[in-house]
Amino acid sequence: MEEELFETRTRILRPARHGNAFEETIERLLQNIKLGLFAVGEKLPAERELAELLGVSRATLRDALAELQKAGYVEVQRGRYGGTYVCSRPSASPGSYPELDPGEVEDVLTLRSVLEPAAASLAAKATLSPAQRSHLVKTLAEVAAAPAHLYRPKDARFHVAIAEVTGSPSLASAVADVRSRVNDLLDRIPLLEPNLEHSNRQHQEIMDAILRGDGEEAFRAAQNHLQGTASLLHGFLGSSHTESSG
Repeated sequence: MEEELFETRTRILRPARHGNAFEETIERLLQNIKLGLFAVGEKLPAERELAELLGVSRATLRDALAELQKAGYVEVQRGRYGGTYVCSRPSASPGSYPELDPGEVEDVLTLRSVLEPAAASLAAKATLSPAQRSHLVKTLAEVAAAPAHLYRPKDARFHVAIAEVTGSPSLASAVADVRSRVNDLLDRIPLLEPNLEHSNRQHQEIMDAILRGDGEEAFRAAQNHLQGTASLLHGFLGSSHTESSG
């Protein structure tokens, strides 16, 4: 039985992909906790072993565990029997949010994965005016400088700005709508400082590709960025393909 559990755990804790090591580390660990493969009160594998299973650096793993500790999913104990232990799953205050439909989460993320990379590619292929270029630079600067409590609306504004400069009002409206729905989901999970820093770097990559007219790279950078957000939402909200297939 222990061998079977380890094999299952190893399969779910597959190496992080897509350049989103921090976000996918969060996703993998939360999947294991929520699926009961790491039970409440259980000690997680040693740092070296866990990092190897995830295919990430020990520094990335420490960042992820630190954020999960802040969110109340794990607890670090010192001393002879020290280590990282799984806590009871934290819950929001009663009535904070309506019940979540996992199918709706997947619907939102699927729609976003179609719209936003396409918008970034179209923006890169467009002949941007100085005003449009300035708009992108300004909204990017605002999200990069935003304090935590303002980060998500500023982040959303930058994503919508990309669609705006494509010249398609319908596309801009669709991106604004899907981003509003994504923000409703993001409000259910904690803000993670390493993720914000990573997102800012990815935002810069997207904008750089757009401003130099590289549609393929803009598409790829936007797709990569969205996969990181999807990993966090799957991890914290439990609406992943791994859970639905089990």
